[in-house]
Amino acid sequence: MNNALYQRYYNYLSEEVVTPFYNIRLNSLSKLRLEDVLKRKNPYLFKAKNIELAGDLVRSIIDAFLSSQEETIFGNLLEGFAIYVSQSLDNGFKSKFKSVDLEFERDSVYYIVGIKSGTNWGNSDQIAAMRNNFKIAKQSLRQEGFTGEVIAVNGCMYGRETTYLKNHTDSDKIYYKYAGQAFWNFISNDDNLYQEIIVPIDKKAKERDEIFKSAYAAKVNKMTQCFMLNFMKNNLIDWVKLIDYVSKREKFIQMNIF
Repeated sequence: MNNALYQRYYNYLSEEVVTPFYNIRLNSLSKLRLEDVLKRKNPYLFKAKNIELAGDLVRSIIDAFLSSQEETIFGNLLEGFAIYVSQSLDNGFKSKFKSVDLEFERDSVYYIVGIKSGTNWGNSDQIAAMRNNFKIAKQSLRQEGFTGEVIAVNGCMYGRETTYLKNHTDSDKIYYKYAGQAFWNFISNDDNLYQEIIVPIDKKAKERDEIFKSAYAAKVNKMTQCFMLNFMKNNLIDWVKLIDYVSKREKFIQMNIF
């Protein structure tokens, strides 16, 4: 792999993956309000974990909120990088078919690729739906006049898969599953790309993380003050009031906010 191509990959990862990832997280954090997220949390779980400090409880809420979004957000952005790599090397493009994210042709073979983050992404029904959609995509391509071989691939951006060929009695539902190093090599013909991805991510994340940490600390402190104003009694968490706020039937408890 030449250095110029790597540099283009580095620039894309820095500006189109890491930067928007942090921007989206910051935007989500800025809009987060205690009164919205607290009503969706299980107060019994907090008690079972013996959380007694207001700051610990609030921080756990914020962390859970952020982590619930991060896999999807980052996965979608990194999927864009995979498409970018394919576009650079094989004129690949974003697909219009269900369960297919990328299409490209290489060495007279047409590939339809469904990209997922990790290997354990779906249950048997979801995998069956993907097979059906692969079949529909293959049939559509033939109807459009493509006469060459069409191969379906489930690509996973991290993880490990030892059995690549996923056979089926219906030949149109056969697909290959590549994960981690095997997936990135399939996309790029570069066995080292899976490692090189981390280089710009590491550098840019260090730049952006300081800004995020400041915003995160401010949000934790503000929401902790709000929690203490509403759910503390004698300097301890008022679990009765907290449970009522989340679950009481007769009367909605209005939170004091600032």
